[in-house]
Amino acid sequence: MQLSITTAGRTATIACGALLLDMDGTLVDSQVCVERKWRDWCHRHGLDADELLRVSHGLQLADTVRLTAPHLDLAAEVADLIRREEQDTDGLRPVAGAARLLAALPPRRWAVVTSAWQRMAEIRMRHLGLPVPQVLITADDTAHGKPAPDGYLLAAARLGCPPADCVVVEDSPAGIESGRRAGMRVVAVATTFAPDALDTLDADWVVDDLTGVAVLDPTPAR
Repeated sequence: MQLSITTAGRTATIACGALLLDMDGTLVDSQVCVERKWRDWCHRHGLDADELLRVSHGLQLADTVRLTAPHLDLAAEVADLIRREEQDTDGLRPVAGAARLLAALPPRRWAVVTSAWQRMAEIRMRHLGLPVPQVLITADDTAHGKPAPDGYLLAAARLGCPPADCVVVEDSPAGIESGRRAGMRVVAVATTFAPDALDTLDADWVVDDLTGVAVLDPTPAR
């Protein structure tokens, strides 16, 4: 499969076997929902919301709660957060270029790897009319979330594509690190963090949004 990646006015053409995409911040602009959830949670527990938001991008719910409030009942807090978040779609929108890019990808050449749980991922993708992939790796599938490489390695295995032949698309430092640790090339999307912040991370390319990524040759895998 041939992809074009346009960054800073320059376009690169690359070959890859599969495209592996994060969801929140990469395909789905959920920033309004996510920030509302965490600010409400921090207000209820007397926590610093700005500090939490600084470290939470790309992490699973349980990892964020464990990191920022280890004194709370982890299972109870996660269950409550899940219930609230599944009911909240106000403010969700697709990232620019997401629908066009997904429509051009052959079904067995892409996957979504997200720190959300499966039901949440399906709710958000379907709410926005984005296709749910045949390979969807969520927090339900891996013992270790991002920045561990587990999710991306599992997606590659399910697609039957060598990790080195995969390209990851991510918006967060944890996700970029996850893709790199999996031995994959990484496209960073500047939807959550500014391009100059992403330039300091170990991504191969930085694009403004998914209009900077296009499928040139969608020839299916043999």
